[in-house]
Amino acid sequence: MRLLLDTCTFVWLTAMPDRLSPAARDAINLERNEIFLSHVSVWEIHMKHLAGKLDLPQKPRVWISSQMAARGLDEWPIDLESIHRTSELPAHHKDPFDRMLIAQAEIHGFVIVTPDTAFHGYKTRLIW
Repeated sequence: MRLLLDTCTFVWLTAMPDRLSPAARDAINLERNEIFLSHVSVWEIHMKHLAGKLDLPQKPRVWISSQMAARGLDEWPIDLESIHRTSELPAHHKDPFDRMLIAQAEIHGFVIVTPDTAFHGYKTRLIW
């Protein structure tokens, strides 16, 4: 299974793993699953850090890369088709970062690992 981590899931995985649900933890720890962090989540982490809403022990550039490497996560780029899809999704969820994750999941066959209930209004497969 190809998992796409929501931004908060990535942050919790690295800093507060007890906040992950048992199902999320099991899916992330299952070796046969491929786990990805979208460039949109990297962007969101940078923006939250810059706004003072997310404290990190290092600059985002260093912290994100080291955390991804330590956990064997792969990156997923923002592609043109996913950008187009964000404006075609129903308006259940207004957050542009989350809308991109939903679009990427729909187009590229990911299962999103997220506690965010606003994702439930979409066709995307979820784990939490």
